[in-house]
Amino acid sequence: MSKLKRWVRGKMQHIHGWVQQPGMAWLKPYLDRDELWYVQRRKVAGAVAVGMFAGLMPGPTQMLAAGMLALYFRTNLPVALLCTLYTNPLTYLPLYFVAYRLGKLLLGQSDTVTMPAIPDGSWHDITAWGPQLQAWLADYGQPLLLGVPALGLLLAACGYVLVMVLWRAAVARQWRNRKKNSGSHRKAAR
Repeated sequence: MSKLKRWVRGKMQHIHGWVQQPGMAWLKPYLDRDELWYVQRRKVAGAVAVGMFAGLMPGPTQMLAAGMLALYFRTNLPVALLCTLYTNPLTYLPLYFVAYRLGKLLLGQSDTVTMPAIPDGSWHDITAWGPQLQAWLADYGQPLLLGVPALGLLLAACGYVLVMVLWRAAVARQWRNRKKNSGSHRKAAR
């Protein structure tokens, strides 16, 4: 674990160095904070939670949301941005289907097997397509609008707890190995 931790800390210093570039001066007040680059258990666990929550945001807003949340909660910025990448074209639809089902469960609505299709309309004519989309959102959009943030919070909590538990287990294993290698376990047995 110590080799990995040293490698990550070295990379964080390298990444943190780009803030010092002349063209990035306008971002310096926001990004030149040490707490955004720390590799500590709580900072990394918080960053994983932020990234897992922001990963369900639509399209290009994921990294922006993760960055803003990482700044607000003062978690590790690169880890938060990296953790949004669990959503991709292969996982996006299954995650949104789970969010839809979770939203229906939370609203107490009857369970349907499939998520209804978005109305097919001409994208260039908003006057014809707009009312269809509005009716679809009124009928079926509520479970999705509730389910996406609920699933994001659930994934964030699971990610936070998982990082905290795994980090604690790694530290405990490292202490056991250190104790075993130093021979102090033999002194205690006498």
